[in-house]
Amino acid sequence: MTNRQRIACWILTLVAWHPTGICYADDGVFAEVVRPVFQQSCVKCHGRDGKVKGKVDLLEIGGTADLVSDLERLETIIDVLDEHEMPPEKEPELKPGVREQLVLELRKLLHAGATAEKGYAPTPIRRMNRFQYNNAVVDLLKLKVVVFPLPEKMMRDRSGYFRPETGKMPGRLVVSSRQLGKSALIEPRLAGVGPFPQDLRAEHGFDNRGDHLTLSPMLMEAFFKLSRRIVQSSNFDKRTVGIWQEFFVPPAEKEKIESEVRERLRVFLGRAFRQPVEKGLLESYVGYVMGQLKSGKEFPGAMKEAVSAVLASPQFLYLYDKPSEGNEAELLNGYELASRLSFFLWGSIPDDKLLELAGSGKLVEPEVLVEQVRRMLLDRKLKRFCDSFPAQWLQLERIISSLPDETIYRDFYYAPPNYRTSMDMMMEPLLLFETVLIENRSILEFIDSDYAYRTPRLRKWYGEPTKERLGGPVTLNFKRQPVSDKRHGGVITNAAVMTMTSGPDETKPITRGAWIAGVIFNDPPEPPPADVPPLEPQEEGAENLTIRERFAAHRERADCAGCHAKLDPLGFAFENFDPVGRWREKYENGRQVDASGTLFRRHRFSNVVEFKQAILEEKDRFTRAFAEHLLSFALGREITPADSPALDELVAQTISDDYRIRTLIEGVVQSAPFVSRSSGISRKTSSSGESKSAITEKQ
Repeated sequence: MTNRQRIACWILTLVAWHPTGICYADDGVFAEVVRPVFQQSCVKCHGRDGKVKGKVDLLEIGGTADLVSDLERLETIIDVLDEHEMPPEKEPELKPGVREQLVLELRKLLHAGATAEKGYAPTPIRRMNRFQYNNAVVDLLKLKVVVFPLPEKMMRDRSGYFRPETGKMPGRLVVSSRQLGKSALIEPRLAGVGPFPQDLRAEHGFDNRGDHLTLSPMLMEAFFKLSRRIVQSSNFDKRTVGIWQEFFVPPAEKEKIESEVRERLRVFLGRAFRQPVEKGLLESYVGYVMGQLKSGKEFPGAMKEAVSAVLASPQFLYLYDKPSEGNEAELLNGYELASRLSFFLWGSIPDDKLLELAGSGKLVEPEVLVEQVRRMLLDRKLKRFCDSFPAQWLQLERIISSLPDETIYRDFYYAPPNYRTSMDMMMEPLLLFETVLIENRSILEFIDSDYAYRTPRLRKWYGEPTKERLGGPVTLNFKRQPVSDKRHGGVITNAAVMTMTSGPDETKPITRGAWIAGVIFNDPPEPPPADVPPLEPQEEGAENLTIRERFAAHRERADCAGCHAKLDPLGFAFENFDPVGRWREKYENGRQVDASGTLFRRHRFSNVVEFKQAILEEKDRFTRAFAEHLLSFALGREITPADSPALDELVAQTISDDYRIRTLIEGVVQSAPFVSRSSGISRKTSSSGESKSAITEKQ
């Protein structure tokens, strides 16, 4: 049975499932495995004598039906058990093997409940974000320039190094940054065309999230004006527009002009709207162009008017899936699949090959779909994926606003007026990501790699000897080099991450811990209570305290203890890195740095090298988290419990192929949530009204 047939059969079986139909066969498991643990270790704080911490009353759960009736609550219970957050540290630990068996049985129920939901959370209808709009216009018109400047592109290729078709990154390359570097090298663009406001990254998400990309009347008007400025640009002509000859040049036979206009528009509209254009709509555009010609407008001008109308059309601007006709999920058709695939990997409209396969019905065939994914991964338009996903996943926009104290870290600022070492820092993790992707390496190298790309300035920053010119601020020369020092390698101890999670003059362990929790484990903490004061500056007589000792007051607060217990080990593991990412053994007061802790109450570590090893001991957990980030980006929505079975399958596939990134990407594209059209169901809201972080915080 092919993958698509398996998914189709799975969708058909959804009709026969319902949570109440799941439970009775498994109530024996509930009575023998689940209830005894709840009664012995949980209800003391979650239901007994009216005590309900975290708004989770486990005494309300009388059987399997109650468990699967609220999948978010069930998923939260699984997570806090699996991560050893429950029972709390002060309570007796579960007997060996009990926790593992309980998590296993609860996961089975979660999968059954997810199946019973008959589909997935819908992705709201959404417009293209600014990055996607630029790419789509460039591809539609085959522009040889960009439409407008894109500051969200954090790293620009200045040496032509990005060649995924070779399967290899070069040993040396040159890059630049618009945000942090000198703007002497600006990409050629359409004259007089300015961008609309940048779409910001969703909190703990991405800038392509459907629930963030709305279209107000003012923005709709801005799109209309933008479409006019594009075609009216002084350099919108045969020098910059790749389709000029085939679309804008008047046909040789004037008596056939209407039929020629119709054919040109049929092809153009099909590409712009990502599917064959309906006859009535096509004739409307043909009539509009012919009316322009009859009024005396030149042929190129009339066709420009049509292009302007297309670029402001909802059919072009909006990304959406048609809802399924019934209450069950359905498989996407070829054109919907082509759009979802192209906006995932290329951040743009499908190319002619994808549309051709969609029209023939072949794209939905699993073998053809995988073949196209592999083709797209070798295309240079893959740079757009690298310009979008990794920087947002790593939250690297934070390094742009990081300003260490100039009086303490003078060498951080190396050229007037304000050029900073953060430019070099920011590129290092991005180049590592591109290397893993182009060379199809293991995603575990994001945790620890034995190589890195560094500039002479970065080598000096990390304490390595260098005689080369430090470079900047216009372009940066990076060289691939081996990394034998286990304190470095990967993304988590990169100087950019260490700097952007610090304050101007001291580290912020909680911020660093929250970054690890959200980025590496996809388990971001809740915001702190509104009345929690910031860490007080050192008072007179307290100069000899370490940051860990100064945090003691926060940990003593009942409403803070839960988060501190979770985040402190993650953040203090990096205390040997100062606020600008350089190594230190002692604080300025002479006290020894203490970076010890325990990860998930299981893996003890005494330094950051052992901490990285502890994360690798939990490599499957990281793989699951990274898969969630990737699937969320691909779908343009949050991950919900209904996606859990597909994610488990993705993780298993990736593990079986040595954690290679392309195996994970291919798995995402073939997964049931990716190839399915939503039934329009919404996520089940937890009856507790509380997230896992809020629940554990109150223990």
